[in-house]
Amino acid sequence: MGRAAEMLGVTPAFLRSLDTARLIVPQRSSGGHRRYSRYQLRLAQRARDLVDQGTALDAACRIIILEDQLAEAQRINAQLRRDRTPQNPPK
Repeated sequence: MGRAAEMLGVTPAFLRSLDTARLIVPQRSSGGHRRYSRYQLRLAQRARDLVDQGTALDAACRIIILEDQLAEAQRINAQLRRDRTPQNPPK
């Protein structure tokens, strides 16, 4: 956790607060240490950016979750559009 906090320029307490808020739930090593994925580190960085701009932590977490849901919905929508487009349009 200390290395991840150092990389992001945050305190370990900030990362623990993201875990408590359930924004990121890191895997655990056999020794019980938190292990963050690159995706989780990007979410933590986004949370830090929002908090640095004056957004409350709980609101920042909600914003990030909604942004993630929107991106997934847009990805699914684009895939459905591609699937509906005829491969060989009639002449």
